[in-house]
Amino acid sequence: MAGAFRVALTRDFLTADGRIGWGEIGLDALTSTTGVSWEFLTSETTELPPSVGMDYDALIVLSPTVSATTLSAADRLKVVARFGVGYDNIDVAACTTAGVLLTITPDGVRRPVAVAAVSMMLALTHRIRNKDLLVRNGRWHDKLDYMGTSPTGRALGLLGWGNIGREITTLCAPLGMRQLATDPYADPTTAAAAAVQLCSIDRLFAESDIIIVTCALTPETHHLVNADRLAAMKRSAFLVNVARGPIVDEEALTAVLANRHIAGAALDVFESEPPDPNHPLLGLDNVLLAPHAIAWTDQLAFGNGSSAIRAVLDVATGVVPAYPVNPGALRHPKLSMLKARSANEHHQS
Repeated sequence: MAGAFRVALTRDFLTADGRIGWGEIGLDALTSTTGVSWEFLTSETTELPPSVGMDYDALIVLSPTVSATTLSAADRLKVVARFGVGYDNIDVAACTTAGVLLTITPDGVRRPVAVAAVSMMLALTHRIRNKDLLVRNGRWHDKLDYMGTSPTGRALGLLGWGNIGREITTLCAPLGMRQLATDPYADPTTAAAAAVQLCSIDRLFAESDIIIVTCALTPETHHLVNADRLAAMKRSAFLVNVARGPIVDEEALTAVLANRHIAGAALDVFESEPPDPNHPLLGLDNVLLAPHAIAWTDQLAFGNGSSAIRAVLDVATGVVPAYPVNPGALRHPKLSMLKARSANEHHQS
């Protein structure tokens, strides 16, 4: 299609036999838009090559790295739409320098990740993994040794009270939990209206019965959950991480779990993914593990895909998309054609 706005999706959306592993991700919107063509990249690489910046106007990216090298010849590329909210695989500064807008999909992940976090919390506190194994291993009558912990009346600590943290607050409100949160960007008035008490991180770790990590991975949050903070937790407390692995010092967490200093943990993310199969963490019976996929549902797939595609089509039609990570890129001459969305358009979207 001559003169088309060209869009590529990274190859890791596809299974080995060529199916879209995520199911329905909203690709009909690309297909039905005049003047837009799309395709999957022909090879799966850990780092996207510079050629993508010359061949495509937009990239929809799952896990490959978009580096400064990737963007070294980004004469054509205008937008990288990340399928999800984490963007530690994208060089944001290089995007801004190259005049490439980076977008994320907070509207797509909000409810699915919050539901996943609460699911992990309840599975952990109700000891579902242990009880499943009792049945499978013929130990039915040992069930009195595996009493669970009700969330009602317990203190829930949210490490990060942003998009997902606020949704967890909504989901947990009927459980009758006392909610604490630490987040330097949280609005105190909004938190108070949601019956969430903003507090210091030290108080959060000392008082919480269950801590859910939902903050973004940044240089400031790397190993934010360290040995000292884990040591401050109650022996009866639980930790859930659905954010990013390096926020938690995995070696320190393994030690406190092995020593039963805390009651248990549920992890969807790891410092190194996949983790070493010989890592001692994998041998512990008080940790629940998932392969960075606990929130992978049809709702998440369609929500993330539709949001990423909407961002791409906004750029194709000359509109600033809804969730830019690096709005400074809009000052680049290559993006000068993008106009702010009107108030009415914001309302409709």
